[in-house]
Amino acid sequence: MLKVVIIEDEKPAARRLLRMLAKEDILVHTMLHSVAKALAWFQEHPAPDLIFADIQLSDGISFDIFKQIPVQSAIIFTTAYDQYAIRAFKLNSIDYLLKPVKQDELRFALDKFYNNTNKEIDIQQLISTLKHDNSYKKRFGVQYGTHLQSIPVEEIAYFYSQDKTTWLVTYSGEEFMYDQALEKIEKQLNPESFFRINRQFILSSKAIKDMVQYTNSRLKIILHPEAKKNIIVARERVKDFKNWLGL
Repeated sequence: MLKVVIIEDEKPAARRLLRMLAKEDILVHTMLHSVAKALAWFQEHPAPDLIFADIQLSDGISFDIFKQIPVQSAIIFTTAYDQYAIRAFKLNSIDYLLKPVKQDELRFALDKFYNNTNKEIDIQQLISTLKHDNSYKKRFGVQYGTHLQSIPVEEIAYFYSQDKTTWLVTYSGEEFMYDQALEKIEKQLNPESFFRINRQFILSSKAIKDMVQYTNSRLKIILHPEAKKNIIVARERVKDFKNWLGL
């Protein structure tokens, strides 16, 4: 029986991939949720036949695992990186699945695995290329009065636009005016962590407190910290939004 391991820190995404693999008659042997847990597991167990590995994990990147533990397994990366990083995968003959994963793309990647078309992975070159090409912002600078402040992206709950003004809101409830349009901000954020649900809001997955079915097949989102107006996922974005959350 094929031995498959999933390395994914977002448990809803891992469960979704688990269900999709079941549709291809593949049972997953183990699910690992961090670099540390994966390293510990590979030190104690023989390499599986196939690994599905997210790139950005909570405690590092999955390449850190394969740098320390020579794993003789076929690897299919799952990623939400932009086209520059994807080009790096292609240059190195890496199988990858762009999030949200689609069933037909999963099937195609599995066919490549079954046909033994995957080639040796140059982990060092991939790390170098990704670090060079990954242009997502780590901090956002804001000004209030005569003061300047640099806010780590991990502290940002959401951005919203109102009356032609953009606001940045932190998890502590602080609001800062930010002098860029949402269209530009969206391109600077990692799509694994942030999603633009409509023309007025870009939010972090961690800021979602609750979701409620709304009229016309839309979704109403309750945020933390609480927003000053109703937050509705545009109908044409509901499907992509659910996929983003692994629903």
